[in-house]
Amino acid sequence: MSSARTAERLNRILAMLPWVIANPGATVDEVCSRFGYQRPDLIRDLDIVFVCGLPGYGPGDLMDAYVDEDEVVVDAADYFSRPLRLTAVEALMLLASGLAVQASDTSSPALSSAVDKLRKALIPDEGAIDVGLAPGPEMLGMLRDAARDGAVVEIVHTAIASGRTTTRSVEPWGVFTSLGNWYLSGHCRLAGAERVFRVDRIRAATPTGERFEPPAQPPAPQVRYTPGPEDVTARIRLSARASWVADYYPVAVVTESPESRTIDFSAADPAVAARLLLRLGNDAQLVSGPEVAAARDDLRSRLLHRYGD
Repeated sequence: MSSARTAERLNRILAMLPWVIANPGATVDEVCSRFGYQRPDLIRDLDIVFVCGLPGYGPGDLMDAYVDEDEVVVDAADYFSRPLRLTAVEALMLLASGLAVQASDTSSPALSSAVDKLRKALIPDEGAIDVGLAPGPEMLGMLRDAARDGAVVEIVHTAIASGRTTTRSVEPWGVFTSLGNWYLSGHCRLAGAERVFRVDRIRAATPTGERFEPPAQPPAPQVRYTPGPEDVTARIRLSARASWVADYYPVAVVTESPESRTIDFSAADPAVAARLLLRLGNDAQLVSGPEVAAARDDLRSRLLHRYGD
């Protein structure tokens, strides 16, 4: 899901919740009409809300959000009954996060505008707060220059999942940071497709002297998974309660309805999908994928052996 679509979905959820709480007994048709929902989209958003709540995240800390016959019910969510107000500490944390993104050279004009407005509201004096990221790996500057100049680089990269080291020619599009790590995005000639590499997994990087024509609009710099030809794919049917998986993981949605979603889940290691299936329990059914089935059964057997009588 794109960042723009995620932001739009979140804004709609945050607008819908206070209205539903203030209007008990609201019907599905009323909510859909007022907020521009289709019924399946409303159900999916309520499923997202259902697994959200206050820190602790135990059963008593989560919200209740569901459709009862034709009524939309949101309960245990009084903190959404009125517009949220940031505390001074929360506002400063939000400002610091925005300034950190600006320092990573991945800031959008919209974010820069929002940060400026927030800074003026909180700290009128210019220069009163300064946030910077720790220096990145030594090759970071070279990779940035290569992306800016359209220069091909040869990298020696070790994959996190498999531990395999490969040498690849990459047409870099950009360098960005996410969750404390630096990443290189670009077109990998070995894979013949877009790839995102964690920079601390790049053992060496050398400009080849070759030039390339960068795409006019490269994909947004973000961490995402692109399936490769050697990946294992499992087809999984999700119940409505587990439909969040299709939004959280990079999967291909095959079919969907208000009651279920069928997805293709790809990973370099079948154990990744196997662990997810065991977590979801009866809310997920493996339709096909013999490698994942074998990994799931092996994992289940080892867990039963460890914790069983």
